[in-house]
Amino acid sequence: MSKRILLPVDESDRAADALEFALEEFPDATLVALHVLDPADLYGATGFEGGAMVNYQDLHERSQERGETLLEDVAETAADHGVDCETELVIGSVARSIVDFLEDGDIDQIVIGSHGRTGASRILLGSVAETVARRSPVPVTIVR
Repeated sequence: MSKRILLPVDESDRAADALEFALEEFPDATLVALHVLDPADLYGATGFEGGAMVNYQDLHERSQERGETLLEDVAETAADHGVDCETELVIGSVARSIVDFLEDGDIDQIVIGSHGRTGASRILLGSVAETVARRSPVPVTIVR
């Protein structure tokens, strides 16, 4: 039976590194690329300057389109390497959504990129990869 590897992706270099690692280390596995749209990122992306009105529906649609394009690119890269890849786009808190996905996703392992925060920023901001590693019931590989 082939392994199913959950690969949370965003537009970061670390996520690209995690994809490369997963393709090299698990060529016979099925990748499940997961992109999470965090509503908090949408609301914080623009700020309120002088009471300017923001069309959050447009922001959401553009964010969703970027996420879908990202997932298509990941699936295409996997296909170029002869690796099966499924894609999922969900909305929610990033770390929580990744861990929640494990309940229904029949996943054997997670490969996730680290943003490499250190010091105060790590303590203040936390780390999605760290939170996932602490809460995951399956093994987690953090790619730096």
